[in-house]
Amino acid sequence: MNDSSQKPAPPNLDLIQLVQAARLAYDADVLPSQVNGVYWLEVKRETPGPGPTSRAGAWVIETTAGEVDALWVLVRAATRDGRLGYKAKAATAARAGGGQREIHVAAYDTEDSADVERVRMALVALGVTGPLRYDRS
Repeated sequence: MNDSSQKPAPPNLDLIQLVQAARLAYDADVLPSQVNGVYWLEVKRETPGPGPTSRAGAWVIETTAGEVDALWVLVRAATRDGRLGYKAKAATAARAGGGQREIHVAAYDTEDSADVERVRMALVALGVTGPLRYDRS
């Protein structure tokens, strides 16, 4: 007999963390043009720094299918090293039809305007010359 007063079991956070770690390991060295099974590749900062708040946002880089791989290599390395935001993601071939792609570089808190501007300037220093827009979450 099923007792409806029983609470459901809490999620297995260890399992969730294992899946997330496996996904990041998979994403570590592949390029957006090589992936058709998932919509986004993701990388996280590997150095200490602030985590996201409920007010996190992201710089959106609009690029092309022909340029996304080279740009992703730069953004991925800079994110890992802590020079950008707390994470970044790149649209894969599965996500974006046609020749357009996006890379999102997350800033931990939209209200920290100095950090949001720091991330923008770091993107410019990496050579991002295309359109940049900031999306608030």
